[in-house]
Amino acid sequence: MDRAQARAVADLADGRVLASVEIAAPPERTFRALVSEEIVRWWVRPGVFDTSESTGDLQPGGWWRSSGIGGGRPYGLEGEFLEIDPPRKLVHTWHLVGTPAAPTTVTYLLEQVDRGTRVTLRHEGFLSPEACSATCIGWETSFERLAELMTIERARGSG
Repeated sequence: MDRAQARAVADLADGRVLASVEIAAPPERTFRALVSEEIVRWWVRPGVFDTSESTGDLQPGGWWRSSGIGGGRPYGLEGEFLEIDPPRKLVHTWHLVGTPAAPTTVTYLLEQVDRGTRVTLRHEGFLSPEACSATCIGWETSFERLAELMTIERARGSG
């Protein structure tokens, strides 16, 4: 598979990020990468946003939490799982711990395609254009990393 091209766009007026990527893995494998501790391997922007821990109670109403270093300072993100339909859909809230900002909502849709899985993401509810823009960049680089890892895994014959 050629190097995956993740795409993300921010609608600053509506406070929404739309992103997509094709992953060289079946939907079941891709879904597992989205909801497990594996997230620390791909949910990164090296030197800017490095995730080192992630935990979660994968059930509707269950909570997740990720932490690491962002912008040179420790950060924590957390949220609640709202909808879980493996391997097709995942919806959860997203909140930067310690900030007064209202939670945003992340929706992943997974669709089987010829070469694996197309992941389409909608992250909405941003009140700050700066946060929306920065998060857009983060999703694109994170999805590029996820696609890269799944391509390597497929080439090695694992997963």
